[in-house]
Amino acid sequence: MKNGPTKNVFSAISSLTGEQQSRIIEMAWEDRTPFEAIKRQFGFSEKEVIRLMRQQLKRRSFNSWRARVTGRATKHQAMRPASVLRAHCPTQYKIKNR
Repeated sequence: MKNGPTKNVFSAISSLTGEQQSRIIEMAWEDRTPFEAIKRQFGFSEKEVIRLMRQQLKRRSFNSWRARVTGRATKHQAMRPASVLRAHCPTQYKIKNR
C-alpha cells in the first residue's frame, strides 16, 4: 500500500469537523443519496467515504452498510434512471409544519 494517498485521505478526514463527519455518514447511510452528491458537497470520493465509514462505525455496522450499498443503483449516479434528477430522498429534509 502506498503511504501518500492513504495519508492524504486520513488528513482530509481528520480535518473535518464532527458535524461534517456526521453529515457525510448520514448521507452515506441514505439509500437514495448518491456518492456523487457527497463528492460535490464535501469533495470526498466513494473510496474516501468508505474509509471514513470504516474508521467511524463499529465493524458490524460498517459491514451491514457496505453489504447494503454495494452495487445499489441509487448510490451511483451513472446507474440511476435519467428521470431521477434529485440527489437526495424526498423525505431526507423533513420540514415540520407548525
